[in-house]
Amino acid sequence: MPDTTSRPARPARVRGTETVAGDAGALARPPGTRVRGRGGILVPVAAVAAAVAVLLLGLRAGDALAVAIPGLPDPGPVTAWALPVVRLLADALATLTVGMLVTAAFLLPGDGRSVSAYGWLLLRRAGAAAAGWAVASAALIVLTVSDLLGVPVDRLGVATVVSFATSISQGQALLLQAGLALAVAVLARAGVSRGLAAGAALIALVGVLPPAFTGHAAGAGNHQIAVSSLALHVLAAALWVGGLVALLMVRRSRQLADAADRYGRLALGCFVAVAVSGSANAAVRLGDVDQLWQSRYGWLVLGKLAALAVLGALGAWHRSRTLPALHAGRRGAFARLAAGEVVVFAATVGLAVALSRSPTPVTQDPLDADPITELLGFPMPAAPTPERLLGQPLPDLFFLTLAVLGVGGYLAGVWRLHRAGHRWPPARTASWLAGVLLLAAVTNLGVARYAYVLFSAHMVQHMVLSMLVPILLVGGAPVTLALRALRRPTDPQVRGAREWLLLALHSRPAKLLTHPLVALGIYAGSLFGLYLSDLLGTLMRSHLGHLAMLTHFVLAGYLLFWVLIGVDPGRPRLAHPLLVIIHLASMMAHGFFGLVLMQTTTLIAPDWYVAVHPDWASSLMEDQRLGAGIAWAFGEIPAAVVLVVLVRQWVRADRREQDRLDRAADRADASGEPDDLARYNAFLAAAGRADSAAPGGSATPAGSAGSATPAGSAGPAGPAGSAAPGDGRAGARGPD
Repeated sequence: MPDTTSRPARPARVRGTETVAGDAGALARPPGTRVRGRGGILVPVAAVAAAVAVLLLGLRAGDALAVAIPGLPDPGPVTAWALPVVRLLADALATLTVGMLVTAAFLLPGDGRSVSAYGWLLLRRAGAAAAGWAVASAALIVLTVSDLLGVPVDRLGVATVVSFATSISQGQALLLQAGLALAVAVLARAGVSRGLAAGAALIALVGVLPPAFTGHAAGAGNHQIAVSSLALHVLAAALWVGGLVALLMVRRSRQLADAADRYGRLALGCFVAVAVSGSANAAVRLGDVDQLWQSRYGWLVLGKLAALAVLGALGAWHRSRTLPALHAGRRGAFARLAAGEVVVFAATVGLAVALSRSPTPVTQDPLDADPITELLGFPMPAAPTPERLLGQPLPDLFFLTLAVLGVGGYLAGVWRLHRAGHRWPPARTASWLAGVLLLAAVTNLGVARYAYVLFSAHMVQHMVLSMLVPILLVGGAPVTLALRALRRPTDPQVRGAREWLLLALHSRPAKLLTHPLVALGIYAGSLFGLYLSDLLGTLMRSHLGHLAMLTHFVLAGYLLFWVLIGVDPGRPRLAHPLLVIIHLASMMAHGFFGLVLMQTTTLIAPDWYVAVHPDWASSLMEDQRLGAGIAWAFGEIPAAVVLVVLVRQWVRADRREQDRLDRAADRADASGEPDDLARYNAFLAAAGRADSAAPGGSATPAGSAGSATPAGSAGPAGPAGSAAPGDGRAGARGPD
């Protein structure tokens, strides 16, 4: 378990090294880690200067510092200048926090269960950066409400700020970010275990996302692409930039070369993600290609594209020149190039903040705004036809990214096994690919449009995501493939993806979630909790909530069917009759849920479906009853398939057990020694003779054979289905 209580003692300074004593053991800190030369000071100064300079130039070039119009509310110069600067500070501290925690937990080798000495150093610095990040996010709440209301900061009331932070989406996002940053600051100083560092890193990654779901992206048309692409863009950029800065902080480590190799693979993926997500987001914001050179916003986008090209060239230089030199013991070239890359990164972050403050070319007259487009991100679709349900795609970059990673990662694992001479069942590959493609289709094709405006279409999407997709994904056995295909690190102190996967499979949360009753409760409880409360309408109004809802459908179904019919390691091994009972209970819960929906006379999520109800559709209640009928009838075929698979696995398990007993009997016959089954039969025969010899023929109590038990026998714990005393071996084995 992660060490969340022990705190390492204050380091004692010793000539040559510094040691840190804690419950996790003594950690040696390499000499000179607290000493900065001219390079250690020059790089941060140059990075800050580049970020601020580019930020100011970008604000001026993007018309983000417009002159106040007389008669209109004006927040004043303090807010106008402080808001982008504090935004830049918050983004920089968030990036540093993510990079240091990810490097300490995943890139550097550890010291047993604890992080290494340099990992300890990064944890402490990450805690300080996260505390500053929390303060900056809190300051952004005040500055943002000042900017929106056009009221100077010194005239804002506490009630106004609190109301903004608790009831407006932008304020809620900043408040959530501040809370997550504060949690990271506490966790980073709560212990030195690698599990704790990994948990803090994951929380920090989540913490960079909330502002991405508000602002320009959330208010843009087609926000399915705008919001998801911005979230992916921010996440990849934080990993890319923060990881490089963290490597510079540990540039004196002897494990720098191996850590840089692992970072290189991560950086390449981040580069691709940043390029794709940034291009998709810019396309939504610009509207037309010619706006790249005809608008000031487009000029800033071109600047970011140029910076991305420079960073890609520097990364290629790293992989071809400096990393081989680093492995040869020459660190100077890597440090110098990485320092220059950090300065370019800092300037790019400043440009990104200026871009977020600049008006986009895609403008809309508030008097002509379409309320449906404001809610959905797209106009009201026409009446559904098969062509429109399968055509008119509604791309969502979140699910498209999951589909690409799922297909690419799975096929890469199969190919690695094939090259090693191992066979992977084609049926499993086909099942996984079908599940991923079905997931992509139901979340990106035309049916996804109608799922926003029709309860019946939403129910179709729900049933497919919670039943068909999980059954196909479970059939692909992805955990088994990952454990066989992933390579073990050469350094035993490094935890690779395989080691983290094994830890997750055997963790207490995994054991809790995979308990049959828990998995069944999550699956069935989400049905009633979502549709018999006001939760559905709340989630439909937010793109983040909508993504969370659809993701929950897949995960809840995957968890249940993984417990029932999965073949991966880590799932609880239960008797097949018990699994059949659990499956029948899930079928009953699903059928009862459909029956409840069919009988109800109350509209579900009326605030949402009344607002988006199309003119060509039937009444809300008729559409709801149609959706209830779909929910009631849809589960029959998938449930029957699962039942068939369960029975087939049951028969095969019994056949394997019978084959095992036959092999044991054959070995015993060949060696001339009785096997466990023969000894058990002899025990039963002796017990029968003792019963017949007893006065009055009284039976001997079960388990009290006494001296009748032959020496070395297995006792009464024989195989189920044994025959009566005195029967031969064939009869004692039970039915075939």
